Amino acid sequence: MTTLYGIKNCDTVKKARDWLAKNNVDYRFHDFRVDGLDKDQVKNWITEIGLEKLVNKRSTTWKELDESVKTNFDEKNAVAVIVENPTLIKRPLLETALQKHLGFKDTEYAKIFN
Repeated sequence: MTTLYGIKNCDTVKKARDWLAKNNVDYRFHDFRVDGLDKDQVKNWITEIGLEKLVNKRSTTWKELDESVKTNFDEKNAVAVIVENPTLIKRPLLETALQKHLGFKDTEYAKIFN
C-alpha cells in the first residue's frame, strides 16, 4: 500500500494528493498532526532516507526550536524531537512498497508510478 505522509494544509502535499487522485493511484493519506508518528517509523526513515534529507531545516518549525535543541540535534535525539515536532519532516513523504520519496515533482511521481 502506498502512503502519503504530510499535513493537509501544505500546498505541496495538496499538489501530490491531486496528482495521485488524477492518476488513479490508490493511496492512504497520513496526516502528521492528526495521526501522529511512531518512534520506530521515524527511526526507519532516518536509517533509510538519512537525517539531513528527512528534516527541513528551512521550516518554520525548525526555526522555532530552542537553540540548544538545534545545536545538539543528531541521530541520538532526532527521533524524540521529530515525533514531538512532526512538521520538521520534509513534505510530502511518499512511501511505496519499494521506496521512499521526499517532496513532490510530477515528473518524479510519473517515474515512480509508471
